[in-house]
Amino acid sequence: MTLESKTPGGPIEKKWQTHRFNLKLVNPANKRKYTVIVVGTGLAGASAAASLGELGYNVLTFSYHESPRRAHSIAAQGGINAPKNYANDGDSVYRLFYDTVKGGDYRAREANVYRLAEVSGSIIDQCVAQGVPFARDYSGYLDNRSFGGAQVSRTFYARGQTGQQLLLGAYSALSRQIQAGTVKFFQRREMLDVVLVDGQARGIVVRDLVTGAIETYAANGVVLATGGYGNLFYLSTMAKASNATAIWRAHKKGAAFGNPCFTQIHPTCIPQSGEYQSKLTLMSESLRNDGRIWVPKKKGDTRRPESIPEEERDYYLERIYPSFGNLVPRDVASRRAKEMCDNGFGVGPTGRAVYLDFADAINRLGKHVIEERYGNLFDMYHEISAEDPYKVPMRIYPAVHYTMGGLWVDYNLMSTIPGLFVVGEANFSDHGANRLGASALMQGLADGYFILPYTIGDYLATAKFPPAKAEDPSFKQAQGEVEAMVKKLISIQGKRTAEEFHKELGRIMWEYVGMGRNKEGLQKALTMIPRLREEFWQDLKVVGSANDLNAELEKAGRVADFLELGELVAHDALHREESCGGHFREEHQTEEGEAKRNDKEFSYVAAWEFAGVGKHPILNKEPLTFEYVKPSERSYK
Repeated sequence: MTLESKTPGGPIEKKWQTHRFNLKLVNPANKRKYTVIVVGTGLAGASAAASLGELGYNVLTFSYHESPRRAHSIAAQGGINAPKNYANDGDSVYRLFYDTVKGGDYRAREANVYRLAEVSGSIIDQCVAQGVPFARDYSGYLDNRSFGGAQVSRTFYARGQTGQQLLLGAYSALSRQIQAGTVKFFQRREMLDVVLVDGQARGIVVRDLVTGAIETYAANGVVLATGGYGNLFYLSTMAKASNATAIWRAHKKGAAFGNPCFTQIHPTCIPQSGEYQSKLTLMSESLRNDGRIWVPKKKGDTRRPESIPEEERDYYLERIYPSFGNLVPRDVASRRAKEMCDNGFGVGPTGRAVYLDFADAINRLGKHVIEERYGNLFDMYHEISAEDPYKVPMRIYPAVHYTMGGLWVDYNLMSTIPGLFVVGEANFSDHGANRLGASALMQGLADGYFILPYTIGDYLATAKFPPAKAEDPSFKQAQGEVEAMVKKLISIQGKRTAEEFHKELGRIMWEYVGMGRNKEGLQKALTMIPRLREEFWQDLKVVGSANDLNAELEKAGRVADFLELGELVAHDALHREESCGGHFREEHQTEEGEAKRNDKEFSYVAAWEFAGVGKHPILNKEPLTFEYVKPSERSYK
């Protein structure tokens, strides 16, 4: 496999503009001749489909929900970054670029990250024009707040529901195109395979989740906007329906998988309260603007937080990182919280939590200001924990949240399969080894509104497209393979549900491939996962029929993919002998417990090629070079 990043030459501030000018165009009359499939209708998918429809392409868009408004993008609460410098605190495109490269622990392409920073300002203008109700200051100007990994205020927000409001904006744009007839929306369809014709992505196979029918659709190009794979760990902050099936099936057809082990752990999650839980709830990182994180200085202190005097509290992030304090990046804050709990300073019934305290902010600003900024988040915490965070500190603990890994894409957002484009969290692209807060919404909308519409046009204008219809042999073969797998899942008739296997896989992943990884644990995981996968295919129990609505069958297919993806993640984590962002190898840390990179040997993207189920994947490397932000020790002190 040859990896060609197609990164343009020239000064970094001119790369995108020059590249965009040199891209081939499809004239308006010819756009009607091309059909593009977009899978997923979250921020990246909805914005891409709406933009392509507005340009005049024929767009087929697919969602396993009944409405694009159900996409998991609504769960991104805190905000979206853009270097508008409205706060006049020294922000710029270059500073956002610098913070993002540094925050990603120098494992992202500089050109991609600069482009992201460059177009992010246009996202805010676009969304304001759509009516997104961003917070405003007293004079009516758009307001900003701070997020981890930055010393400026560049995060635009809509209370604690920014993702939901941005999705409504993208949904309105998508709905307009559906009404205009340029976009056709297929609800309750799950993509189960990508169809290749002469090596090109020319269509998909889906299952109608209501009727059970297996359907095929043909196009000139396919766009995957299906999100991340955090639910691999079973307990995560992601919606339960979020899965890896679309990108995993594409990987098995030849799309390289980039940096799968780079998994983000979010520091502000409501702690697990029991084995009965099937997911975890995120408290937005925006809370760290006004909340102070602390633990008791005395080990095993079981007193109520309000009973612990100030001098007996350890505000450990402020102590260890005086420059950034509570706003250190997520990977740093997560590791320190785990460290405190592992050392016996944890709080709450399980001892696996730290406090996030708003008493100082309420005294300084007043309860009404905190309520305006975070009211819905405080209400959510109260509903889940039965505690009032206006009166007592929140209890938080790290949890799996976002995946920086995903399908490898070049500068044009195309995978190693010609014609298969990947946008948003589904690709590996812009975040390196760690995502800074408020950059997921930024990347999803940048890809969908301002990058893909240009780059896919170049592909359509330059590629040759032999006739391809859903009745052709390639489509029939792919459909037959999907039908056979569905039949196999139904026919096993063992004793254990897909949920049981998923939960067991999650335990293995969290224990050995979670926040802290080491060689012995990863090798153990690589013996346990194949054994569990073998049990899955011998003892799975799927009730119901394949020809009907069947949530158990849906879940079984997704868990089957997780059982293969989990092995790849462990392989990637084992091969990367360094600590880097969300990948923390316990053998590679400084005396202070910080991540210790190995730039000499691992300054590359690991792009894995599928070699067969149970076989060692094939490693391909894309070297990373840094002309503008020189790799250095990542310090937030």
